[in-house]
Amino acid sequence: MTSTSGPPRGVLARRLVQLYTGLVLYGVSMGLMLRAGLGLEPWSVLNQGISRHTGLSIGTVTVASGALILLLWIPLRQRPGLGTVSNVVILGVVMDLTLTWVPELSSLGVRIPLLAFAVVLNGAATGLYLSARFGPGPRDGLMTGLHLRTGRPVRLVRTCIEVTVLAAGFLLGGSIGVGTVVYALAIGPLAQFFLRRFAIAGLPPAPSRVVARATGTSPSRAILRE
Repeated sequence: MTSTSGPPRGVLARRLVQLYTGLVLYGVSMGLMLRAGLGLEPWSVLNQGISRHTGLSIGTVTVASGALILLLWIPLRQRPGLGTVSNVVILGVVMDLTLTWVPELSSLGVRIPLLAFAVVLNGAATGLYLSARFGPGPRDGLMTGLHLRTGRPVRLVRTCIEVTVLAAGFLLGGSIGVGTVVYALAIGPLAQFFLRRFAIAGLPPAPSRVVARATGTSPSRAILRE
């Protein structure tokens, strides 16, 4: 007798496609936000500030910072997945490629729509790669790991991390502006919409005791600034 309890055929292939499509689009969206020149999300503000002081490209700094953050998972007892490791490598590489292909822009008539497009694209990319369920990015894992170690609510931990990162990036010369605010307000609802849109049928639920205990919501909802 053939078992029918497993996920449908092709689910693994779809998950892999969603994972890598999402990560590539995420890197593109980060590069487009930078080209819009109207402010970046907190981690990119920090990476840009470091880039300006080291002479390294922002993509290289993004890869290096992701790897360093991943090392912090060790004392926090977090376990990376395929999506975690792929996140570290792909985002920065694609961001640098995007900056190579897209020229600097001066007209607000182009930069404002580009910012809006980049934020929506980032939300779609987030929905794609998180729905694939191969593990969160290193920064999200840092959040959940600190939550476990400190017992503080997930949202409080997330806020403290991002405020600290944003302040450090600003002091280093990273770009804060209207785009930073737009991203902060829009990314949560956008990502939730795309998480539902790209959910994979047949994939069993994976409840998180960390998030459920802290917020009573799904892991995806709590991770998002998200």
